[in-house]
Amino acid sequence: MADAGTQLRVGRLTKAHGLKGAIKLELFTDDPERRFVPGAEFSLQVPVTSPWHGKHLTLRELRWYNGHPVGFFEGVDDRTAAESLAKAILWVSHTDDDDETAEPDAWYDHQLIGLAVIRDGVRIGEVTHVDHLPAQDLLIVKTGGREVMVPFVGAIVPEVDVEAGTLTVTPPAGLFEDLVDEVEAAPQADPSEGDADGESGASDAADGRDE
Repeated sequence: MADAGTQLRVGRLTKAHGLKGAIKLELFTDDPERRFVPGAEFSLQVPVTSPWHGKHLTLRELRWYNGHPVGFFEGVDDRTAAESLAKAILWVSHTDDDDETAEPDAWYDHQLIGLAVIRDGVRIGEVTHVDHLPAQDLLIVKTGGREVMVPFVGAIVPEVDVEAGTLTVTPPAGLFEDLVDEVEAAPQADPSEGDADGESGASDAADGRDE
């Protein structure tokens, strides 16, 4: 069963289109025909200072102009209202059907949180949070006593294995260098003393961009 509190990110409002409240969208789903139907309701991720904070949007219609999606929403009737929604991120409630129709290279936040982060075959941390920013998603990785923000892009995160509970990273120089130095400097266990009690095996992962 899906967690009733789980939300899926399906799009971002980019800028006003015309004078009648239309807004251009960036879609984070390969199934807009299912997500963006008349009457669909979206939760909004906006700054707390926004007049839209804590509110929802209901879609009237999705149109395509020159290959770009444009949304018309209830209560957004002019350009001023549309401009106040620029950069808002759209979320929908997760349902059991979403697990059956998920894209192969897209993961929900609850699938990523808890994954062990692997670099060069070594476990270096764990995903604790996912930040969805207008430019890109960021994985927040806990590494010892600090957190590192890792851009969630294929060049840096080439592999996600939810079943194995791991996420492989190939970060640019400097992102985890302090951590690597600490790992290399750590004293090695004496084989004659047997397995160290504190040695960790495979990390347990949380059960799993809509999108």
